[in-house]
Amino acid sequence: MTSNPGFPAPALESIHQSLSEICVPDENYSWENARRFCGHAKRLQLVLNQFIRSSLENCSPSVQTAFKGIAGDLTKSGESLSVYRNRSKIYVLINCQALCSSLQESTAAIGGWLALLDSAILDNPDLHKKISDLSRDMKQAQFRVTENEQRVYCTLQKEGQGRPTSKAVQSAIIMDLARALGTDSDNHAEIADQIKLLKNDLANSRSISERRIWMSLERIFDNWSIKPDIAAGGLDLEFEEDAHIAPFKNFLCPLTKEVMKDPVVLESSQTYDRSAIEYWFERCIEDGRDPTCPVTGQVLKSLELKPNIGLAGAIEEWVNRNVDAQIQSAVQYLSEDSPPTVECTERILNNIYKISEEHPSRRFRIRNADIVVLIIKMLKNSSKSIGTHLRSKALMALLSMAKDEESKQTMLEEGMTRLAIHGLIGSSEKEREHAVRLLLEFSTDEAYCEKIASEKGALVLLSSMAENLEHPALSNLAEEALKRMEKVEDNVQHLAAAGRFEPLLSRLCDGIFLTYTNGLSGETGSDDVRIEMASIVGRMTLTSSAKEQIARQGANILVDMLSKAEGRAASLQALYNLSTLDDNATILVESAVLPALSDILFRNQDTLPELKELAASTIANIVSNPGHWELASADKEGHSMHSDSVVYSLLGLLSLGSPRCQIAILQILHGIASSPQASELVAAHIKSGNGFTTIMPFLEHPEVELRIYAIRLTKTLSERLGEVFVNELRPSNKLPLFKEILLDTQCTDSERSDAACILANLPLTDDEVKTVLGTSLVGWTVTTLKKHGNFNERTSRPKSSMVEGLLGLLLHFARSPDPTVLSVVQEHRLMTIFCEQLNFPSQPRVKQRAALGLKYLSESGRALASAGDSEPQPPNGFCSSLTFICGRSPMVPAACPIHNSPCEEDSQFCLLKSHCIKPLVDLLMDKETGVQIAAVEALSTLMSDTSDSFTRAADELEQLGMIDAVITLFTEVRPGELQERVIWMVERILRVESHTQRHSVNQDLVRALVEAFRHGNAKTKRHAQDALTNLKQLSGVSGKPSSQTRGRR
Repeated sequence: MTSNPGFPAPALESIHQSLSEICVPDENYSWENARRFCGHAKRLQLVLNQFIRSSLENCSPSVQTAFKGIAGDLTKSGESLSVYRNRSKIYVLINCQALCSSLQESTAAIGGWLALLDSAILDNPDLHKKISDLSRDMKQAQFRVTENEQRVYCTLQKEGQGRPTSKAVQSAIIMDLARALGTDSDNHAEIADQIKLLKNDLANSRSISERRIWMSLERIFDNWSIKPDIAAGGLDLEFEEDAHIAPFKNFLCPLTKEVMKDPVVLESSQTYDRSAIEYWFERCIEDGRDPTCPVTGQVLKSLELKPNIGLAGAIEEWVNRNVDAQIQSAVQYLSEDSPPTVECTERILNNIYKISEEHPSRRFRIRNADIVVLIIKMLKNSSKSIGTHLRSKALMALLSMAKDEESKQTMLEEGMTRLAIHGLIGSSEKEREHAVRLLLEFSTDEAYCEKIASEKGALVLLSSMAENLEHPALSNLAEEALKRMEKVEDNVQHLAAAGRFEPLLSRLCDGIFLTYTNGLSGETGSDDVRIEMASIVGRMTLTSSAKEQIARQGANILVDMLSKAEGRAASLQALYNLSTLDDNATILVESAVLPALSDILFRNQDTLPELKELAASTIANIVSNPGHWELASADKEGHSMHSDSVVYSLLGLLSLGSPRCQIAILQILHGIASSPQASELVAAHIKSGNGFTTIMPFLEHPEVELRIYAIRLTKTLSERLGEVFVNELRPSNKLPLFKEILLDTQCTDSERSDAACILANLPLTDDEVKTVLGTSLVGWTVTTLKKHGNFNERTSRPKSSMVEGLLGLLLHFARSPDPTVLSVVQEHRLMTIFCEQLNFPSQPRVKQRAALGLKYLSESGRALASAGDSEPQPPNGFCSSLTFICGRSPMVPAACPIHNSPCEEDSQFCLLKSHCIKPLVDLLMDKETGVQIAAVEALSTLMSDTSDSFTRAADELEQLGMIDAVITLFTEVRPGELQERVIWMVERILRVESHTQRHSVNQDLVRALVEAFRHGNAKTKRHAQDALTNLKQLSGVSGKPSSQTRGRR
């Protein structure tokens, strides 16, 4: 383009460059729209050259504007044409709408600029006509996307959404794409090249849609380019090459490339498989485009599909011949004595599965050839050797064949149910899936459901699989199979045994059961259903969680059933079973079970003894531990279990009931007498109801269980009514009975330990200690204690109870002032024995009794020391005055700071010399208040308020940590018995001036004393006042000096 100094140079240069790029030979443009625009551009180039040569040197502003506008629009259209020239054809198709619109806009705009340029030409008619014609043509130019390009564009945009696509649709897409690219659909190389070019074009693209289109096309092409094995309609005939005929080409669907099953003809005369072409039509309608013939691209006016009967007959004949050949080959290989190879077996199973799935009408051929039986035999005989993969294949083939009812019946007769159940524990997920699907197929009939449920382990495995959410697909399948089995009445107990209680509970609560026959369900209801469900609950061995679940959902129903005679036995058995779980006691009580059971036990005289036994045993289980029953009504009048009415009724029935009923009543009495809330009242009622007379005969009963529970109840009562009980025993001379039980090795451990505790709880006189117990019992007791000395945190109840009882026996001897008894105490070193038991784990009663034993022995030692002081002091000190006790004259020991007399090392009457103070101090921090009180009582024996040498004793106790421990305990203790006992010790500690000075600045102590003075009882207030006075925190009251002041004076 020639230059003219009157024109804008930049615009001319831009126009020149754009036209040189655009105006290239037509073969460089594969697309019609690009070629059309190129034609307009060539005419524009000629017109502009002529205009520049003929124009004046100075052009008008309108001309300059026109040239600038043409330059800009040419640059824009050049970018679009660059896409047509340089990008892949698929990329152009993806953007064909945008490219077409861009060229349309640019062409119309250039036409407008040419009209403005034409207005400046007045003296050149020829040029005027050329510019005017070109302007008109460009304004009227229409750029369109062809129908085929529009269809492909629409399809590609939909593919960019990532939707799933069938094989038939994929083939049709490739055919449409090939036509749009101007190539044949069989030209795989060309299509593959275009997809690779598209990948390069989109390398830097940030459009998610474009990248999805590329990935979708790549996947579709890869799937479409795979040629399926069509030699035998998908059957693997590699091991029988002569047993088939290859299909003709017209047997194959153009879309699926597989042998057609239902060939149909379109109006385009093209034949397709019905399902394939219908998929394509659905996709076309979904995309909002006219349905087309995939092969020809012809838009179809009608979607009518005409069956190609002749071709269908030919295909059916071909398939039959190949299926027969395949079945014969499978029979041959599976019937051989030596099993075929793994590869051969897999091919056989795959082919049987394909025949069954793809040709359902030919399943009878497989069945008649006994292939189902042969596969089952293979699973039975070679299950382990063939491995999980082949087992999975075999189950898959049988699963497909199970859709044939006769084949399913054959499987059940051949024991396939058990093999399928075994498959539930297969090592591969596929094997387990096919196994559970097979069972699901079997469960379509009630009889089959019963057979599955009756197989050992079937329901347990299915339940486990249903609860395993790591494999949701398997879980859902197993759950569906179980739901079908739940509808069969005879399966309820089997399901419950497997942990599936919903069917049982629904029938128990609703009184209905579902019937299920041949896939149809219905409902039947009656009280008989509830009775049967209750019977099942009563018979079954249940886990704790199962008992709780059934109690929560069914307790109210079971209690209601007690009111009807026909359901009473089943309900009682069920309630008894549920009551064996301690946690169910509250649930059962809240369901008002106690009044119903009491009515059966006490009032219904016609009730069978067996039912009374069950009622009593259930109550015994409920009251075995403290709980909600203590506040609940036990009968219809509203009496509680510990009321006199109920206790008297129990005692009355104890004499009249059967042995099993008597055992349960003794258990009930023991349970309510052991309750912290009810024990005092129950003991009082038993006393007033002359219960001891009723209970005592059972202590010597020949029936072991009766004797055990009678002794256990007596032990519990002896803790509160020891004085009453011993008075009942003395006239009949029954006291030695418990010693006999204790020493009888033929009795159970429970009897012996309870007998020991009873003897420990009874308030025996000193004479009875010597005559009934006898000093010889001390040696036996100490020996037995040592045998039980290897205790740990898990010490059994009878063992810890025995230790408690034996310590209680020794307390009788520790309290006795008799010289003979004291001699035995010294001989068997009881203080050491008690000290060793202070650390008995988790047994407060044992530690409490051990501490009391130390207290009694320490008091005996102080009494003996006091007695020695009142007489001339022997030359060898206090402990030598006990020569008659220990039988030897010891060396003269140093004076004991506690007794202010010489005490032998390891003396059995001195806490200091026996090294018992530190263990007792440790007990001050025990969690149990009773243990703390016992320790305080023992340590209090070290603080005599009459001893002139208490200062020396206090200093010794301070070195052992006792003083600080007592002070600390007092500052932390709450008002009560423990505070009262501790403040006594604190007051005596503060009488010592050195300790008064040291603790006078202890604000916690002062604050605790003030609180005790304000809120304590009279005795506590007096001790607090004295202690505060000693600390100089309080003046003497009423002018009276404190005891410390009096002592100093």
